[in-house]
Amino acid sequence: MKVFLLKDIVHVGMAEQVIDVADGYAHNFLIPRKLAVEVTALNEAGLVGRIKMSDKRKEVVASKTSMLAERIKSLKPTLKAKVHDNERLYGAVSEKDIVAVLGALGVSIAPRQVIFEKRIVTKGLHPIKVKLSNTLQPTFTLKVVAE
Repeated sequence: MKVFLLKDIVHVGMAEQVIDVADGYAHNFLIPRKLAVEVTALNEAGLVGRIKMSDKRKEVVASKTSMLAERIKSLKPTLKAKVHDNERLYGAVSEKDIVAVLGALGVSIAPRQVIFEKRIVTKGLHPIKVKLSNTLQPTFTLKVVAE
């Protein structure tokens, strides 16, 4: 039986994909849980339209994400932190600190998107990676200065 998946299902398929599954699996599991819809001659045109709309939506999101990646690459943010006499910070720079610095520059990201190559405990220039997607991970240089 052909079904149109409404949600991602592990080991079966991704959302908005038309796949063949066993009749019992479709009637007893996928359709009652609203995970899929049966593909019939009547609703096939509507499902094709849904797929086209989702492709357009994915394309728009990808272009916005790539524009954000280019913007992040061009940033040169500065973070002021308290420093000991020997040039070390009192505490390490956290993901929340990076989110706050980028937020002040007009870039909104989540703390889980910030990736450190190593802990930042000294002042100076440090590379920071931002994970926007599995393929887009722009890097910018953070300058840490004494407060």
